[in-house]
Amino acid sequence: MAPSQDNNSEISEKDIVEKENLWSSILNDVRDHGNNKLPSCKQVLVLGDNESGKTTLVAKLQGAENPKKGSGLEYAYIDVRDDYRDDHTRLSVWVLDGDPGHTGLLKFALNEETFPHTLVILTVTMTAPWGILEQLQHWASVLADHLDKLKLDLDTRQARRQHIVRIWQEYVEPGDELDPASPMKRSSRNLGESDHDNELGEGLPLPEGTLTSNLGLDIVVVVTKTDYIQTLEKEHDYRDEHLDFMQQWIRRFCLQYGAALFYTSAKEDKNCDLLYKYLTHRIYGLPFRTPALVVEKDAVFIPSGWDNMKKISILHENMHTCKPDDYYRDIIVQPVTRKTVSRDSEILAEDEQGFLTRQLQILLAGGGLAPPSVRPGESPIRSTALGKGTPRSPVTPGMQNSPKKLDGSKVVNSPGGEGVLANFFNSLLHKKTVGSPASPIAAGIAKAGVNPELTPDKAAMRSDAAAELDRLARGRKPSNGGNGVDFNTTDC
Repeated sequence: MAPSQDNNSEISEKDIVEKENLWSSILNDVRDHGNNKLPSCKQVLVLGDNESGKTTLVAKLQGAENPKKGSGLEYAYIDVRDDYRDDHTRLSVWVLDGDPGHTGLLKFALNEETFPHTLVILTVTMTAPWGILEQLQHWASVLADHLDKLKLDLDTRQARRQHIVRIWQEYVEPGDELDPASPMKRSSRNLGESDHDNELGEGLPLPEGTLTSNLGLDIVVVVTKTDYIQTLEKEHDYRDEHLDFMQQWIRRFCLQYGAALFYTSAKEDKNCDLLYKYLTHRIYGLPFRTPALVVEKDAVFIPSGWDNMKKISILHENMHTCKPDDYYRDIIVQPVTRKTVSRDSEILAEDEQGFLTRQLQILLAGGGLAPPSVRPGESPIRSTALGKGTPRSPVTPGMQNSPKKLDGSKVVNSPGGEGVLANFFNSLLHKKTVGSPASPIAAGIAKAGVNPELTPDKAAMRSDAAAELDRLARGRKPSNGGNGVDFNTTDC
């Protein structure tokens, strides 16, 4: 019985050990792979001048249709999803205004805590190519000055610098890492190192002009609005050598700071999705399989670690009227734009009396002051007395063609009392305001047969008098065999 009990105890102990090993393996697996979730502390800082396309670029990375532009230091985020691990997170994005007075806000986005987790995007625009190099140097200087003011741990900053160096030393063309025996292995280097040193990726000398200004930050240079190249060629006579001259200077800057380069166009959707994938690759280590693109002049892509001066020198072959080391703004010259200042011409107001006098002359010339039934040159008294449709009496030779004007001191004596009414009516026409001098306008209106001081009551009286004259004229027989009444038969 004893041996059987010993066997059972040995089996039970063995089972316990195996169970413990199983749980240990599970725990170890969770420990090793359970923390591979996308970190939430990563962020992107976007710098650039105003109107360089920063807001539009961020909106494109977000997938938003209507970008909303702010001021100062803006905050946004980009949803990042890892389909391989079925995980997602938010990538914080800080956008700094191009106003130099807002550079002090950098401390809220880039500080001692966020420094190891920050990628910087420097934006310039193709709509102002003459300022590209100057703007890149300016913002790189702003970034360097800000980092010098931070109380960064020396070990932390040195570790970040070594990380940027390793990116260049260990860069492999997409696809080459799957086939170590590929003849294109380390084709981006082509510096004559042995394959063994290439595989180690440590201690390799950096290419000429590379990382001479190592800030310890991942940097991506983005040239926006590259669709404007067509306008530069048509309106400003830009040729391929101008574009190559610009590109070689930008690539030399990227070499100096260890930056990647993107030519993008949100309008034509060029390289925007590629930029998103590259950012997630550099920040989260997600797969990225796109090689460098240098064929299309408006969709250039050069990843960090790929470029060197030998590849840049290929662009020099197309430069005929300029040299690679010429001063940038001597070749890429800003066009002279003369802005026409539109000033509203000063208008002097015309003198009131002169304006009214001129209007009076216009009205008199066109007969505008006479009643509708009065013909030019005809007295309103005669026309009113005759009435519409009443034929005129023929004018006797030697007599005036129009009734005599009454000056108020003479009375027209005509049969039936018409002279009295005519005298009364004429006195209304020539009545002046007592105590006020007659102005030229009033005199002109008086000559036209209209009293300027005529009130509504007087106007009604004048209308009644005219109606009475009209009534008397219709009831009287024509004189001298004529067809109407003539007040000129009797002289004053």
